[in-house]
Order: sequence, then structure tokens, then C-alpha cells
Amino acid sequence: MEYISNSLENTEELAELIAKKLEGKEIILLKGDLGAGKTTFTKALFAALGVNEIVTSPTFAFMKEYDAKFKLSHYDMYRVENEDELFELGITDNLYEKGICVIEWNKFTEFPDNKILINISIEKIGDNSRKFVINWGE
Repeated sequence: MEYISNSLENTEELAELIAKKLEGKEIILLKGDLGAGKTTFTKALFAALGVNEIVTSPTFAFMKEYDAKFKLSHYDMYRVENEDELFELGITDNLYEKGICVIEWNKFTEFPDNKILINISIEKIGDNSRKFVINWGE
């Protein structure tokens, strides 16, 4: 599925549509260049799922958790060298727990069989415009 967002409001609408389909057993892999809108999309998705607190990028913490309709984990692996570093930090357990994981700059090579993978590619196509390509279950 492709979706063109021409504003923050459009991105929030897309996040709400996706949130309605989530069951609490998904891993969402966000792909896109710096500034594409990965964290902006995550903020909108988590708000649609009931997070009332401010969602920030976990660039330096690597992972943040939120409680809402589901347990939510937000990974940012931009500064991570490889998957082994994440295991050493002990922040991989959330992948195997019930809930939803959103991962920016993915470095994982394997995922639990009981999770549904959703790949979302975000491309900046204008100052305020983004192209989202969503592949559910791939």
C-alpha cells in the first residue's frame, strides 16, 4: 500500500488507520533517510494507541517503553553497530513479549515467529510531503 502525506495531519490520519489494525503482536520496521519522518510517524502512531506522554526519539537510550492500549517499545538503532550490541545491552527481550515494537534503523536479522512484521518505508518527496510504502506481514 502507498500513501502520500502532505502534512502532519495526513501522517496522523495514516497512523490512526494503522493503529486500528494492530493486534499487539507486531514489529514495525521504519526505513527512511534522516529527516524522513520516522519518529514523527511513531509519535502519531503511539498517540493513536493511547500514549498521553511526549514521545521522543530513543537515539541515545536505544529503546523506550510506553504503556497504552498495548505495551509499546520504540527502538532507534542509528548509533548501534550490530545486533550483538543490542543483546549485550539487554534490550532485545521486548521483541519476544506481547506488544508492539517500532524499530528505526533496524539491525536485527531475525524476529520471533509469533510476531507480524510490518515494513514501512518513508521517503521525503517535498518540504512537507512524504511517501509511505507499507508492506504488511512481509
